[in-house]
Amino acid sequence: MSEPTDLPTDELSGQIDLRVGAYAIVHDERGVLLSHWQDGAHGGWTLPGGGMEPGEHPEATVVREVREETGYDVRVDAILGVGSILISGADRLTGPGHDLQGLRIVYRCTIIGGELAVEQDGSTDDVGWFTLDEIARLERVELVDEGLAFVGLALPGPAIDPTWK
Repeated sequence: MSEPTDLPTDELSGQIDLRVGAYAIVHDERGVLLSHWQDGAHGGWTLPGGGMEPGEHPEATVVREVREETGYDVRVDAILGVGSILISGADRLTGPGHDLQGLRIVYRCTIIGGELAVEQDGSTDDVGWFTLDEIARLERVELVDEGLAFVGLALPGPAIDPTWK
């Protein structure tokens, strides 16, 4: 893994919104569990997870989000890593505004109950199990590649991520 660096600040507006999220790597004999998010014309495959609620512990966030997005109950086994992304205010999906820094905590999780189900009335519209070869061909956010790298599962080629910005 590369050394962490500060994010470039030469093009920042001076005001940055911070979003902290918790995400899961669930990997077993079925493959890797991914969810598909959709926001208007934007979407892609991602790790199950999402933003923390005020006062919520990140481990509780990942358990809640995996349940909402996939139908599975999970146990948090380990923290794998922390990533950071910077999105300029001009590129925000919600329209021009403040710059956004996303802090993303990735956990290894194991399924302990539930059954595969697509979230209803939420930010995701599909969920499934994928082999590494299948993931390499998916339109996905770079968080998928980053999370897989945390557990030593590298994919060939760069993330296919045309709709993130």
